[in-house]
Amino acid sequence: MGPQVNSHHNVLIVGGGTAGITVASQLKRKGITDIAIIEPADKHYYQPLWTLVGGGLVNVESTERPMMSVIPKGVTWIKDAATGIEPDGNMIELSSGRFIGYNYVVVAPGIQLNWDKVNGLSETLGKNGVSSNYTYDLAPKTWENIKKLTTGTAIFNMPVGAIKCAGAPQKIAYLACDYWKRNNVLDAIKVILVLPGPAIFGVPQFAKPLMDVVRRYGIEVMYQSEVVSVNGDTKEITVRDLANKDAENKVIHFDMAHIVPPQSAPDWIKDSKLADQSNPAGYVEIDKHTMKHTRYENVFSLGDAGSSPNSKTGAAIRKQAPVVVSNLLSAMGKTATQKSYDGYASCPLVTSHNRCIMAEFDYEPKPTPTFPILNMQKERYDMFLVKRYALPIMYWNFMLKGRA
Repeated sequence: MGPQVNSHHNVLIVGGGTAGITVASQLKRKGITDIAIIEPADKHYYQPLWTLVGGGLVNVESTERPMMSVIPKGVTWIKDAATGIEPDGNMIELSSGRFIGYNYVVVAPGIQLNWDKVNGLSETLGKNGVSSNYTYDLAPKTWENIKKLTTGTAIFNMPVGAIKCAGAPQKIAYLACDYWKRNNVLDAIKVILVLPGPAIFGVPQFAKPLMDVVRRYGIEVMYQSEVVSVNGDTKEITVRDLANKDAENKVIHFDMAHIVPPQSAPDWIKDSKLADQSNPAGYVEIDKHTMKHTRYENVFSLGDAGSSPNSKTGAAIRKQAPVVVSNLLSAMGKTATQKSYDGYASCPLVTSHNRCIMAEFDYEPKPTPTFPILNMQKERYDMFLVKRYALPIMYWNFMLKGRA
């Protein structure tokens, strides 16, 4: 006999983040009942604004709301953390030791920040000039560090592997440079951007204007490199050359560092039968078009924890959610309609306090602009306004309510 199921729901959603809430709201609007969301957090965050918090353009408090306020009416909130899944037995294990059964499950627990994968990083986060926009508490520290710096070396990095909002590591470098330039100290600051790939951005049409930004600010880019350790006491960062395994690691002194950690699926997903065994990051193995698990017919996944090779953004979730909902309804026998996801993602690349390159692209990857009449391959003021004001309004009032 297996473990005893404490309660059971028709649709169980793991995660009360962007993906989980959006899918729950859309399912409710389609008339589906007996939906539950597993989510331990009291707060829900609009994380895309944390880059602007780090750049001094947004107050961090404006990015949070009570979790209760975004969970759709009539949806059961299980305030607990998922710690395991038994897809053969159709149940989720919780940190409290309880087991919740389901007919269908949508796995959307988000992504795990692996701070410990960079030696010494955890010990120095939030002090010694080291911060990261990837948490609510640390993003304001980035702004403090930027304001303080008037001379010296500033290092920004992007880790190896998929991360949420792949543009965020370089956006904060541009915002910092813009601030220093407007305060006439940029010439006294050496800015280094450490990237794992051979190009500034994976879509060539957007890489070209970004290189113009890099040149304008005088940023030194270390391609095919990764930060492997941070020593906060001596203020030294060690960088490994990914293109040449025989090359010696470089040790660079810093005065300020914005560090983005390697990321992966949560450990309990990695250790489960749902994990993509071909990828050590262990994301939920799904068909990249249907968002359905490759081996379990009643398991769907979207957002940052899924294995689909799109850029992990909120905009991707906006396009994935209707596909999950439609294909889930089809699996239930409620509709014959099947939808397909084309890999759409959007990355608003903020390049200054009032300019943004709105990069939209699909799996191929080719640009897929929402407004094809506009030239999106340049820095635009109107797209900055979209990023700063329109997208948060759409998020809270339409996307989370299942209307966008």
